[in-house]
Amino acid sequence: MYLSSIIFAIVFFVAIGMFTRNVRRIIRNIKLGQKTNRSDQKSKRWKHMARIAMGQSKMTVRPIAGFLHIIVYVGFIVINIELLEIIVDGFLGTHRIFSPYLGSTYDVLIATFEIFALLVIIAVSAFWIRRNIMRIRRFLKPEMKGWPKKDADYILYIELVLMFLFLTMNASDYWLQQHPEGQSYYTQAGHFPISSLLTPLFDGMSYATVVTIERTSWWLHIIGILAFLNYLYYSKHLHIILAFPNTFYANLNPLGRFSHSETVANEVKLMMDPSADPYASPAVESEPISFGAADVKDLNRIQLMNAYSCTECGRCTDVCPANQTGKKLSPRKIMMDTRDRLEQVGKQLDRGLAIDDKTLLDHHISREELWACTTCNACVEACPISIDPLSIIMDMRQYLVMEQSSAPSELNAMMSNIENNGAPWPFNQQDRINWINE
Repeated sequence: MYLSSIIFAIVFFVAIGMFTRNVRRIIRNIKLGQKTNRSDQKSKRWKHMARIAMGQSKMTVRPIAGFLHIIVYVGFIVINIELLEIIVDGFLGTHRIFSPYLGSTYDVLIATFEIFALLVIIAVSAFWIRRNIMRIRRFLKPEMKGWPKKDADYILYIELVLMFLFLTMNASDYWLQQHPEGQSYYTQAGHFPISSLLTPLFDGMSYATVVTIERTSWWLHIIGILAFLNYLYYSKHLHIILAFPNTFYANLNPLGRFSHSETVANEVKLMMDPSADPYASPAVESEPISFGAADVKDLNRIQLMNAYSCTECGRCTDVCPANQTGKKLSPRKIMMDTRDRLEQVGKQLDRGLAIDDKTLLDHHISREELWACTTCNACVEACPISIDPLSIIMDMRQYLVMEQSSAPSELNAMMSNIENNGAPWPFNQQDRINWINE
């Protein structure tokens, strides 16, 4: 028992240490972005997080997928309550340590865990069928090739394996509880409505063989959970953790209101005031290195957290009118590209290297994608966890216009007309009110 507890402690603390390192990397990478203040309306933010992240309110817009996701979400939370007992048993070398203290409540809990395990297996199987047999269109977009496609399937396989291990562990445990040799260690505890159906599979096996099955399932189950915890860093399932802060710090302004740039406002004020001295203005002192965003360091921290939180579900791309008409733009790809570039920069920092001269603009996201956006906010409205791809698109557009004077010719003509004529149309100012005569 002591050796088992020591091995468990080593496995547990190594896994937690690796997870802590990965979390620190994520925080470090997010902090590469510009600071932004989202500390207002705290009460509204807590309600927003509770409704969307915890209540899954935006998932149910699509009832079938929403219902299946709620099953997996609730099952994930409920089943992992038993993880507390497994960890305590692992450290102390005990078996079902909570059962004497919870009495009949323990039986209800174990039965609930098993029912949810079965429901999760059904839901995950349905998700796999939707992706690989029904081949729903939003899962087949060009950006969902290679690793993104494999990652989505890997997650489903991992969840299935963990649930089967859980039920196998309980089934063999229940068989051992009934065996005369096992009653000294495998004390009768728990109610097993699902796994008890599997116990006939062990009939004819020796006591030692079933103990090996039970212990192997127990170890693989806990190691699988700890491995999955560390796999999150490399997976789109990082939203399991980040969905909560992401929805808390979401933009609560009306979707049609774009962010206010104090620097741009100060520049306009200087232009409108003939007596102002631009060189003495404090606005110049606080002027940023550039307007808009060309790389991940130019984006704010909430936008970078958005990139890490993206579930790659494709609901944003599915409702994007530009994408629907065959344009190159995919809001999901915008978030995936942002995360890829941020990870690229983070790895260079980990190695102590200088950040390369590549940028998010052009090397990851093309100008064609940016100018295809209609700024309709459909992607923002559709996202189940309040991710805002449009804010990244608009910041990169601002960089193109204000730093590179690079915009489509139609837009340049319109801006010139506004500057010269006070209207987007190319007519003389003296003719502006001629329409009254009509």
